[in-house]
Amino acid sequence: MNAVKFIANIKKKISPEIRLYVIAKNKHYFLNEGFVKNGFDSKLTVSKNRDSVLSAFSKMAFLFDEIIRLRITGYSNQRNSEDLLYLLNLVPINRKIRIFLDWGVFGPEFTRVMSRLFEVRNDTIHCISLDEVNYNPKNKISLASESGFKKFSTDFQKAWTELQKIYAEQQEKINWDDLEKEI
Repeated sequence: MNAVKFIANIKKKISPEIRLYVIAKNKHYFLNEGFVKNGFDSKLTVSKNRDSVLSAFSKMAFLFDEIIRLRITGYSNQRNSEDLLYLLNLVPINRKIRIFLDWGVFGPEFTRVMSRLFEVRNDTIHCISLDEVNYNPKNKISLASESGFKKFSTDFQKAWTELQKIYAEQQEKINWDDLEKEI
């Protein structure tokens, strides 16, 4: 069984002992608190404003945490899962990116891309508008310019697509048959 078949077989109400984000055929689902909920869109639209940029980064950071959860606690929604989520909130994003490199989840080039993108997130958090933010893929460019924001947005979209593929690879390590028995 795989993620697509698993999602097709489950009902709307599931065991509250299960917490899992599932990507199946470009659809995202969140199994949590006994229910199957819709997850994020496969394609993120990033508008040229601070709130939109930060919202897109929060979705990416959520997937980071879910990759770590899958590796450490699987799809458990037990106390250890809650404790892990607490700890993950204390770990800076740059450390999570480094963990993924160390674990072989990210390659060196994707690690560099993610690090550069998350520098934009850090700068955006500490500013009032994107006019104060630069993106540095190879040469520093301002997000205030149309070309600078377009380059950032294009790179972000590519990274989001790649991150979804990486997450889907990680979730395929789940024994879907065993999980279905627990539903």
